[in-house]
Amino acid sequence: MERKPDFLRINKIPVGEKASKILKIIKEERLHTVCTEASCPNKGKCFSEGTATFLILGPNCSRNCKFCNIKNGDVFPEDYGEAERVADAAYKMGLSYVVITSVTRDDLLDKGASAFKRTIRAVRKKLPEARIEVLTPDFGGDETLLKTVLDEKPDVFNHNIETVRRLTPIIRSGAVYERSLFVLKKAKEFYKNQITKSGIIVGLGETREEIIEAFKDLSRIKVDRLTIGQYLQPSRQHYPVKKYYEPQEFEELKEEAKKYGIKWVMAGPFVRSSYMAQIEF
Repeated sequence: MERKPDFLRINKIPVGEKASKILKIIKEERLHTVCTEASCPNKGKCFSEGTATFLILGPNCSRNCKFCNIKNGDVFPEDYGEAERVADAAYKMGLSYVVITSVTRDDLLDKGASAFKRTIRAVRKKLPEARIEVLTPDFGGDETLLKTVLDEKPDVFNHNIETVRRLTPIIRSGAVYERSLFVLKKAKEFYKNQITKSGIIVGLGETREEIIEAFKDLSRIKVDRLTIGQYLQPSRQHYPVKKYYEPQEFEELKEEAKKYGIKWVMAGPFVRSSYMAQIEF
């Protein structure tokens, strides 16, 4: 694995009273976070600030993307009590902005859509004033399943394209670039005021022209928010990093995305899907 530049060195170990509280709540409620399962570089920072992103439907994914550190393997039976535990944990943490994501569960008949529905409802009941952002898989492009989630009116609907068109079949197991665009497009068509969001990681071998093409694609379907972050190879078994982008390059990409009409853009080496998600609320 290539040595990271000095500006990519960060302490991922959660420290402090707030972090201890978060870790205790997660353990007591028998929950998972994408922060831990995906080895997010912001884990220490977010836990130490008293927040976390909930990962529902178990820690194991039915797909096996080459960039992602979430385990692929035997998936867990659906846990129908999980939604209430997420709501209880969010309440104990005192969250005003709750981010809920999941592993991909192609093995389930509804691909996990009803789990999102239950969790949104449970959080709304427990924390009626809280904003809710969901980061969902593509549900196989099934409009009915997508609408199951959108009917619960999440404040932000997020689905990541992750990479450029050319690299999608290489990097994203079971994913289709156009299908991801379709999911984001339909979300806006179902509810025209729905805030939509997506994310892309760079450093996988994409060209600048391909990144601009992705910005144009997202702008065309009226995506409101975008995150741009650096790919960091989780292990030797994962796809290798092709390039480390300098902080200034992220600023340039941010301005390019905004130029094409995406209003809210968060870009930087450590930016991930739920990083600073509550900004502008």
